[in-house]
Amino acid sequence: MPPLPSSSVQAARHALASRLRDLRLDAGLTGRELAAQAGWQPSKVSRLENAKTPPSDADIRTWCHTCNAVDQAADLIAASRTAESMYVQWRRLQRSGLRRLQESRVPLYERTRVFRVYCSSVVPGLLQTDEYATALLSNVTDFHGTPDDVGEAVAARLARSRVIREGDHRFAFLLEESVLRHVVGGTEAMAGQLGYLLASMAFPAVSIGIIPAGTPRKMWTLETFNIFDEDRVHVELLTAAVTVTAPNEVAQYVGAFAEMAELAVYGSAARARITAAIDSLG
Repeated sequence: MPPLPSSSVQAARHALASRLRDLRLDAGLTGRELAAQAGWQPSKVSRLENAKTPPSDADIRTWCHTCNAVDQAADLIAASRTAESMYVQWRRLQRSGLRRLQESRVPLYERTRVFRVYCSSVVPGLLQTDEYATALLSNVTDFHGTPDDVGEAVAARLARSRVIREGDHRFAFLLEESVLRHVVGGTEAMAGQLGYLLASMAFPAVSIGIIPAGTPRKMWTLETFNIFDEDRVHVELLTAAVTVTAPNEVAQYVGAFAEMAELAVYGSAARARITAAIDSLG
C-alpha cells in the first residue's frame, strides 16, 4: 500500500481494524481459526487487523458472519467506505478548485428531504448571498492555494441553493450567535447577508435557530456539520471535508443536533439577535 496521505484516514482505518479484532476476540476465535472458517490465509487476518490492507465489503460480511455478528456488518461497511473516501474528496477540492465541489453535491441536495445544518463559524452555504459567498470562497482559495475559480464556484453555490425554494425539502438551521458577529467581506456585505438571513426566516420550508452566546450548555460547540436525512453527515474541518455514513455515528450527530436545537431561540427572539448584529456593524 502507498503511504497514506492523511492521518485522519490512518486513524479511521486503525479504528475499523480494531473493531474487527474485537469481534474476533468476542467470538473466542484465534486469527488462524477465523481464517480457516472464512477460507482465507492466516496472513490475511493479520493484515486486516493491523490496517495493512483495507477490507472489502465482502471481507467485512464474511468476518461478521464468522464471528456471529452479522448485525454489525452494515455499520462496519459504512465506516470502511468513509475511511477510504474522506481524504480523496479533499484532494479533489485542492486540485480542481471550488466549482466542481459545489456541483458534485447537487444530486445529494436534490434527493435529500430533511436537511439539518449546524454552523459554528460561517453562515450556511444554502443561505449565503453572492457578496458573502464571494468573500468567503476567496478566503478559502487563498488559504488553501486552490485554483481561482471563485466566480464560477459562487454561481454554482447559489444555483445549488434553489432547493430551499423548490421541491419537497425541509431545512433546520442552527447557528451559533458568533456566526452573526464574524464579519466576512466587510460591513456592507455582512449587513446584506444578515438581512438575507432575516428574509430567509419567512421561507415556508426553513427554520432558523440562533444559539445565544453565553448560554449555559451541556452540548459543547462543535465543528460545522450537515445532516442529510439520516443517511450521512458532512463535517467541515480545516484540513478535510469528512463524510460520515456509519449509522451509529450519524445517530450521534442527530442527537447532538437535537440537543443544540433546545439551546436555540427562534422567531422574534432569533430576529432580535440578527438585528442586533446588523446594528453593531455601524
